[in-house]
Amino acid sequence: MRRREFITVLGGAAAVWPWAARAQQPGIPVIGFLGTTFATERPERLAALRQGLGEVGFVEGKTVAIEYRWAENRTDRLPDLALELVRRQVAVIVVAGSVPAIRAAKSATTTIPIVFSVPGDPVELGLVSSLSRPGGNATGINFFVGELGAKRLGLLHELLPRAAHVAVLVNPSENTTIFTTRDVQEAARTMALQVSVINAASGREIDEAFARMGRERPDALFVGPDLFLNSRRVQIAILAARYGIPSTFAVRDYVEAGGLMSYGTNVNDAYRQVGVYTGRILKGEKPTDLPVLQATKFELVINLRTARAFSIEVPPSLLARADEVIE
Repeated sequence: MRRREFITVLGGAAAVWPWAARAQQPGIPVIGFLGTTFATERPERLAALRQGLGEVGFVEGKTVAIEYRWAENRTDRLPDLALELVRRQVAVIVVAGSVPAIRAAKSATTTIPIVFSVPGDPVELGLVSSLSRPGGNATGINFFVGELGAKRLGLLHELLPRAAHVAVLVNPSENTTIFTTRDVQEAARTMALQVSVINAASGREIDEAFARMGRERPDALFVGPDLFLNSRRVQIAILAARYGIPSTFAVRDYVEAGGLMSYGTNVNDAYRQVGVYTGRILKGEKPTDLPVLQATKFELVINLRTARAFSIEVPPSLLARADEVIE
C-alpha cells in the first residue's frame, strides 16, 4: 500500500499572505490572481503555482507580487473582480480551474495576458482558437477532468460490477457540465447502466440532492468536476457515507475527505505548469506563441477505510493500479 507524504502549508496563511501590500517596489511585476472560491481553499494549489514561478526565476514578495481576488463561490462577482485587476494594470492575470472566471477575465481585457487552467477542452469551450496556436491574449493548461468521465465511470463499474443505477451530481452553472454529462451518459449506455443527473449549485441543493438519492437509492454516485462542488467536498463525503452511497470523484481532494475513489489529473502539477507559463510571459513570451498544454499526470486514489465501511471488496487488480491507497 502506498501513501503520499502531504506537505502542510503552515497556518494556511501562505494562501492569503498580503505580499501585494508589501512588495510594490518599482520594477517588480504584479500578477493578478482571479479565484472562484475562498482565499483559504486548498493552499497547496497556490504553493504549486509559486513553485512553477520559482522554476523560471520569480519569487513572490521578492521578484514578483501577486494580487488576489476571490469570488467566494459567487460567480456574479467575477466580472467586477476581473475589472479590478485590469484597472490595477497587472502584468498577467492567472485564472485557475473555473470557466466562468476565465470568461470574466477575457471579457475584461483583450491586451493583458491571461494564463488559465481549465477542466475541459478550451477549444470546445471557445476559450482559444486552437491548442497549438491559441490566438488572442490567453493560453494555459487543460487538465482534462471534464474529459475523463467515461474512464472514471469504467473504474467505478470495475469496483462495483453489480451496480445498475448511477446518480450523477453536477453543478448546472459550470460550463463543462454539459460535456461531462454527455460523456457519462454515452459511456453508461455501453455498460448498460441507468443514469440519473442531479443538479446542485448551493449547499442547500446538495442536501436536497442527497435526500432525493436517499429516496431513489442509486447504487453509486458520480460527482462531476467543479470548483464549487470541490469546495463542498467534506459535506458531500459525509452525506455519501450517511446515505450509504459509494462515490467516485475527479480529484483526490474528496478521497482525502473520506470519499471512496477518485481518478483524474494531478491538479497541483497543473497549477505548477500555470506558474511556469506565467513566468515565461513575464519574461517576454506572448500567449499566442505558447500552445495550450495538456496534462500528462493522472492518478487513481482509493480510500480503503471507506471501502471497508461500505463492505466493498476492492479488486486486487484495481488496488495494483492505484497511485495511492488510503488505509
